[in-house]
Amino acid sequence: MAGPRTADAGSPARRKSSYRPEVQGLRALAVLMVVTYHVWLGRVSGGVDIFLLISAFLMTLSFARKVESGKPLRLLSHWLHLLKRLLPAVVVVILGVLAGTWAILPQSRWPDVLDQAWASLLYRQNWLLADTAVDYYAQDHSGASPLQHFWSLSIQGQVFLLWPLVFAGAALLRKLLCRGRGLGRWTPGRWTPVQDRLNYRVLLAVAFGAIFVASLLYSIEQTATNQAYAYFDTRARLWEFSLGSLLALAVPYLKPGRILRVALGWTGLAAMLSCGLLLTVDRSFPGFMALWPTLAAAAIIVAGQRGSRFGVDRFLTWKPLVALGDNSYALYLWHWPLLVLALAGMGISSPNLVQGLAIVATSVVLAVLTTRFVEKPLREWHWPQRRAWRNAVVIVACGALLAGPVSVWQSKLLAEEAAAASQPRELTPGAAALSPGYAGKSTPDAKIIPAPVAMKNEWADIDGLCTDGNVPSDPLLAGCLQNSRPDTVTKRIVVLGDSHAQQYMAALGPIARSHGWEVVTLLKGNCRFGGESPDRDAECNAFNKASAAYVQEHRPDAVFTVASQTYKDAPFEAEVPQYLEGIKPFTDAGMEVVGIRDNPRFSMNMPECVQKNGPDAPECNVPLQESLAESSPLDAYRGKVPGLHLMDLSDFICAGGICPAVVGNVYVYKDDNHLTKTYVQSMIPMFEQRLLAATGWT
Repeated sequence: MAGPRTADAGSPARRKSSYRPEVQGLRALAVLMVVTYHVWLGRVSGGVDIFLLISAFLMTLSFARKVESGKPLRLLSHWLHLLKRLLPAVVVVILGVLAGTWAILPQSRWPDVLDQAWASLLYRQNWLLADTAVDYYAQDHSGASPLQHFWSLSIQGQVFLLWPLVFAGAALLRKLLCRGRGLGRWTPGRWTPVQDRLNYRVLLAVAFGAIFVASLLYSIEQTATNQAYAYFDTRARLWEFSLGSLLALAVPYLKPGRILRVALGWTGLAAMLSCGLLLTVDRSFPGFMALWPTLAAAAIIVAGQRGSRFGVDRFLTWKPLVALGDNSYALYLWHWPLLVLALAGMGISSPNLVQGLAIVATSVVLAVLTTRFVEKPLREWHWPQRRAWRNAVVIVACGALLAGPVSVWQSKLLAEEAAAASQPRELTPGAAALSPGYAGKSTPDAKIIPAPVAMKNEWADIDGLCTDGNVPSDPLLAGCLQNSRPDTVTKRIVVLGDSHAQQYMAALGPIARSHGWEVVTLLKGNCRFGGESPDRDAECNAFNKASAAYVQEHRPDAVFTVASQTYKDAPFEAEVPQYLEGIKPFTDAGMEVVGIRDNPRFSMNMPECVQKNGPDAPECNVPLQESLAESSPLDAYRGKVPGLHLMDLSDFICAGGICPAVVGNVYVYKDDNHLTKTYVQSMIPMFEQRLLAATGWT
């Protein structure tokens, strides 16, 4: 992975006295950990944390030497030189990923990949993933983004911008302190401080020590409360860079004996390699658990290169390992997209030994080629090195090489979306095509809506957070949402449950507005409403309990729920655990409850199935008996709870013994189990008719 290489320390082209081959060997082991854990174990290894430490370690060595030798920092030139070295390989890999995306991935995944191409180019991928709460640990990598791994490079890029400012700030403070105390002398136009090296290192140690403590405390707190976000949060990772910088400042003064060096080296190596196996890295990083791999790497660096035949440096300076370290940046860039694209192309969730070896071997070959023919020539190209603006020209040219295709592709997708959305409504009837006596014409040439680029916007809209008297007092219900309140409220409804209850807001919301109903939603992902049950986790039970208390406190006229639960495998559909026990307190208090039947779940992404195989492919038209129960679970509720009204719209989702992915030229599902907003909107007339018929409302 990327690292400043002590302003090129570690570059094969510049073997300086400061070059540390054991660090390159350490880089090689770290990248091998990342690759093997991703390919075969589907886990996080801690290797990335080691990369972060090493990059700060080398950068600190470089800048400390510059300041202590009196050389100017020239930050702008440094940043331009660094970008010129890092960006070309990034552009080559992203262009390769875009080609693979076009050839292998379904169209519905193209928009996200293009958005991430921009984020990766601009070194903000980590924030994009944090905002979308991506599960980096998902076992099925075939559904992941091929650019997801750029999160760590983005964090590094941000630190490569920040850290030199710390070095410059410490140098300026040192100069001011020296001048204030009269410790220095004037040379023509310049003040030269007379101080030993320790003073500058002390200032840096204080700065990085403060960053270390603040970031580590923040990381521990965020990992405990919001781990999915914290994993990608730069602020939660700064302590790892600070540890590398503190290590660089301390190494000249750490002189353990030969035996202790040998013990430190091998202990560090054992701890480093075992981290991902012994720790639950995937759910505990980057909190204090990340001290394990980073301190292990620090121990190896402290052990250093002593020439002992028993030292770990004998292994880490092995030429093939050092050579792999020289290619570690490109290997990190290539391994993840090759894994994701290969799995997607083969239609599998994880590779076997042979498939994995083929992916790793291909990654190594591409890494060597990228380093040899892209990174190294540009690094050694003298023309840009003579003027800062020339480096800028190279950087802009590289960016344009990627920005052009991405912009054209996104424009094309937006045009296709507009063309699909502008079709006459009669060409895309959706659920109306399943109505008895539907007299519409066959429209095989119409475009299926929504267009793939619009699929991510297919969640049902809810106007905003709850206001005034609807605001819950329980913090568990802080996500309370409501539709805009009508001028005259004729009925108050609370929607309880999960995303399957939310999807019906695409119909219930417009109907409520037309009737003057106020609708409040209390929703939690993967948490179907019902009474307390061991079939739900503790968080879901607590949320349902809080939701029930809210309903009892606010006494709406009615509660809307999903009354059955579907599964990908047999039994395919069943009653919601403790459903009647959950709603009975509402009906006993005089409130009405509407329970709607759930929609099917599948073992595949339905729109992607259509994009790969066509809407008429058998695999995209699943038999009803493999989607829903033969007898509706709602039948078991009838007559047991007065005030419970049951709705079943499955005949507008499945028909003729089949549950299709496309009905009336509209995608029924946005993924493997959620109905699209567009399709639910096409059900509004049928939804309204059945709701009013079931409840007797007007």
